[in-house]
Amino acid sequence: MSAPSTKTAEFFSGALQPSCRKTAAHALAIVRDGVITGEGPTTRGRIHFSRALDADDAAWCARILTASAVEHQPVSRAEAEALFEINEAAAERSDDGRFDDLLAKAVAHHAASESGLPVPPRTVALSPDTDIESWAPTEATKIDTKVLEWIAEQMRSKRRASHALAAMVATLVGATALPLAAQLPNVLDIGMM
Repeated sequence: MSAPSTKTAEFFSGALQPSCRKTAAHALAIVRDGVITGEGPTTRGRIHFSRALDADDAAWCARILTASAVEHQPVSRAEAEALFEINEAAAERSDDGRFDDLLAKAVAHHAASESGLPVPPRTVALSPDTDIESWAPTEATKIDTKVLEWIAEQMRSKRRASHALAAMVATLVGATALPLAAQLPNVLDIGMM
């Protein structure tokens, strides 16, 4: 995660500092708007093209998702959906895969917690230094079917596929693909994206 400039740090301590998961989702929507337009508080002080996602945008998302107010709470559906929207908005990428890694880990964190499984604090789970395999469930039988359906729907309805997310879902579904095939139409297509 890149270090914020003084101006960025001042702004982060105010408008984009989440106080709960709802305000974190709202802050992620502000990042999405900056990605779409190339303007706004998250692009201030740098050249940013519309529909582009760079390392600073990925760092904004990571700072929002790991803010102290939400660090020990599971990633919410609204936060995960905001990340899917950012992923979809970014036609160009120059973040060295950091956002895809963050998206996959945030979705896994949400899926596991919604299924009643324990999840580590966000600062651990979403860190680029933490392998997703070290904490995320590796079998779909442990994940609630409705959560798997939501993930499949998110991935089917998007034009841009996240390779890290597709790999995470393929791993998750891999061991139990046959029983789930009847429950989740086209679930096997997810891994092919």
